[in-house]
Amino acid sequence: MKNRAILFLTAIAAFFIISFTIAGNKDTLPIADKNNGGLFLPGHFKAVVVVDSLAGRARHLAVNDNGDVYVKLRFPDSIGGNVAMRDTNHDGKADIIKKFADYEDKGSYGTAMRVHKGYLYFSSEINVYRMKLNPNTLVPDGKPELIVHDVHPPQEHDAKPLAFDNKGHMYVAFGAPSNACQEQNRVPGSMGITGCPLLNEYGGIWQFDEDKPNQLQADGKRYATGLRSVVAMDWNTADNCLYVAAHGRDDFRLQFPKQFTPWQSAVLPAEEFLKIKEGTDVGWPYYYYDPIKKKKLLNPEYGGDGKKAGDGAKYAQPLIGFPAHWAPNDLLFYTGNQFPTRYKNGAFIAFHGSTNRSPYPQAGFFICFVPFKGGKPAGPWEIFADGFAGHNTIVSVSDAVCRPMGISQGPDGSLYISDTEKGRVWRIFYQGDKTKFTIAQLAKMELRKKLPSFKTPDETRNNLMSGMLTGGAKLYATYCANCHQKNGKGDGNLFPPLSGSEWVTGGKYMMKEPAIKVLLNGLQGPVKVKNVPYNSVMPPHNFLSDDQIAQVLTYIRNNFGNNSSLVTALEVKKVRESLKVK
Repeated sequence: MKNRAILFLTAIAAFFIISFTIAGNKDTLPIADKNNGGLFLPGHFKAVVVVDSLAGRARHLAVNDNGDVYVKLRFPDSIGGNVAMRDTNHDGKADIIKKFADYEDKGSYGTAMRVHKGYLYFSSEINVYRMKLNPNTLVPDGKPELIVHDVHPPQEHDAKPLAFDNKGHMYVAFGAPSNACQEQNRVPGSMGITGCPLLNEYGGIWQFDEDKPNQLQADGKRYATGLRSVVAMDWNTADNCLYVAAHGRDDFRLQFPKQFTPWQSAVLPAEEFLKIKEGTDVGWPYYYYDPIKKKKLLNPEYGGDGKKAGDGAKYAQPLIGFPAHWAPNDLLFYTGNQFPTRYKNGAFIAFHGSTNRSPYPQAGFFICFVPFKGGKPAGPWEIFADGFAGHNTIVSVSDAVCRPMGISQGPDGSLYISDTEKGRVWRIFYQGDKTKFTIAQLAKMELRKKLPSFKTPDETRNNLMSGMLTGGAKLYATYCANCHQKNGKGDGNLFPPLSGSEWVTGGKYMMKEPAIKVLLNGLQGPVKVKNVPYNSVMPPHNFLSDDQIAQVLTYIRNNFGNNSSLVTALEVKKVRESLKVK
């Protein structure tokens, strides 16, 4: 009997030792990095870099109950589209990193990563998958199980973010493949389609059964509509309601240069933080929210001029209208206890940073916090974590060292942040007396709102290209820099680089026709530039004269590291005539 008792106690002890090794000591925090991994944080918040640079970089992430971290890769490969990480010695650093999930449609834009009821849910651009988690093996068991399939090919704004209501429902956003439902997408002056047909299958949120495999969009229920692009979405358990931070439309200046100035295009429209109930209509493509005038106005595609309100008041209004083009790409309602009490049930939003505020500084690139009470913000938004970009003034988005993308809460209440540029992951925790936390600890972070990456730019003083541009350079700044950036390197996600691009230089044959044809006809659908896939829309620029096209192409072909021959107006004319383009 004595030997049996010893064996039993030994087994029990071994079980707890193994459990402790897998999950880590939830009451022991790691030693913070000396510079918090490059981050500026309020008060006694600290950070450690969990992993510095994942191959394939990162989009969203999720943390399991045992502390294992799962990351959705930005650039998947044949080994897998996801990464599993484990910290076995509890120093805050991942020492086991494994790729997994070699599913077929591993495009670079699919984004969701959520742990829910023992499963890891994640998405590609057209599918939602899940895998059963096993804390003993780190990598989930079996092959990905298909939960929802989108029958449409990959389109603009196909991110497929996910949220769960804990009643068996899963919510999936279907982005609209359009800027404002124009007759010709992103073509200057093209008007919007009344009764936008895209809203039948896009531009909204659908509710599905979280456990049912092989569902199609038709098997779900349209829960909300009028949302052009949603990447940040979460269920708030405090009031049992869905919330999103939605991307606003783009290109006021490029689409309607007579109605909107470059400054207006940089600061309009708002990124909307919204409470979503069944039947909510946010108003896209007919209306946008002006964060300066604080109301919804009619889009120019439907007769708006920057002043007409129309029926904008009838649509769902944002809880907060954040500045334009900041790109809210994840949302998390904090339910942990590791942070001071004021953060409980508040909302964290990851702003990926703007790409199209040129000729003004790009902005965003930070983690925001919104205090909440009674289902609504209990105060103004705050800068919670900053320093990702590495510079206070970002001219082109590729200047940013890191760009925050995903947010997840760890089992001890720490916050995990992922970055798309290097594949870096941070863990943020509070290392102080929570009972003595005061808002005075936020003062230094509040001062950061005066930096160029946060403040509303002055129309004249902050124009980075004022008085500098003539000829092809001016045309490039007007029509190209918003997407391809001032330095010609693109945004690294939707819009490809012009620097070293075979589409620009003509490849090894140095042919000019491909570049001329792209400017005249536009380009849509999946393409590869420097062997990296892109899938966005470039509208035709045939409204430019032959001489203007020649000037801007000559500028592009002789800048950004390119060194190719000039393009003449006569060459453009010949291609225009061959294409029968007016």
